[in-house]
Amino acid sequence: MIKTKIGIVGYGNLGRGVEKGIKLCADMELVGIFTRRDPKNIDSDSPVYNINEILEFKDKIDVLILCGGSANDIPEQAPILAKDFNTVDSFDNHKFIPQYYKKMDEIAKNNENVSVISSGWDPGLFSINRILSEAILPDGENYTFWGKGVSQGHSDAIRRIEGVKSAIQYTIPNQDMIDDIGSGKDVEYESHNAHKRDCYVVLEEGYDEDQIRESIVNMPEYFAGYETTVNFINQDEFDKNHRGMPHGGQVIRRGYTSDENLALYKFSLELGSNPEFTASVNIAYARACHRLALEKKYGAYTVIDIAPIYLSPKSDEEIRKMI
Repeated sequence: MIKTKIGIVGYGNLGRGVEKGIKLCADMELVGIFTRRDPKNIDSDSPVYNINEILEFKDKIDVLILCGGSANDIPEQAPILAKDFNTVDSFDNHKFIPQYYKKMDEIAKNNENVSVISSGWDPGLFSINRILSEAILPDGENYTFWGKGVSQGHSDAIRRIEGVKSAIQYTIPNQDMIDDIGSGKDVEYESHNAHKRDCYVVLEEGYDEDQIRESIVNMPEYFAGYETTVNFINQDEFDKNHRGMPHGGQVIRRGYTSDENLALYKFSLELGSNPEFTASVNIAYARACHRLALEKKYGAYTVIDIAPIYLSPKSDEEIRKMI
């Protein structure tokens, strides 16, 4: 069994999820958590270090799992860390993945490292199923629905706004559209009309609700163009009703295997904890990242580039018996 030594960069919801998930994997060892905060203020039984100490662990860590946000943290940190470490991240801004891949691929290859980008469930597992279903049913259409649940990326984007103390965003799918697709009706699907975004926000004292609302609903790549509701609440209500992190969604492809026969391909997830499941996907791809590095297959990879056999701790022989 190949033992993979992991470093966690960032200790928010996703970082804590990775910490929990590693404990379930016999082939994984957590070397340490790296944070911009004072390590003394981190409540964890694992070793915690300041991010400025990370280069001291260059030869002690096989893969870094980057657990920061996609809006600012990952685009800034990943290109720097990929010079010295193999990395896995959950960069989730779909529009910018091609250019992000190109940048990370160049850095990883130049430094003989492996970087797995945009690992999670969307982008991630949903991406695999969109591509697989299209290959199987070339005469058809893909539909992706998220929620109802908490989007970590969108929630993080709101929290980055000056004056926001706490925030959470729920993505709500258009159930009528889902039902129409299942019954064979034609729909005019766009992400903007297939989902609503429901935000709950706690403001710092002295900030204007109208100004913050405008900043949210007009935010490019996140909220602009969507039906978005912003609810301002106090911290007590937030702590009581909005601390959970459920999510899920589904990929549907409706296609034809002949002129008269319809086929529905569906892949769905129902998650009690979005960050813990995303962390579990990242851990599996960290295993793949380490193996690719051992094989000296340097460069950047998305989830669609990596064969499933790289994700499992089982031997190739054991896996083939499961087929």
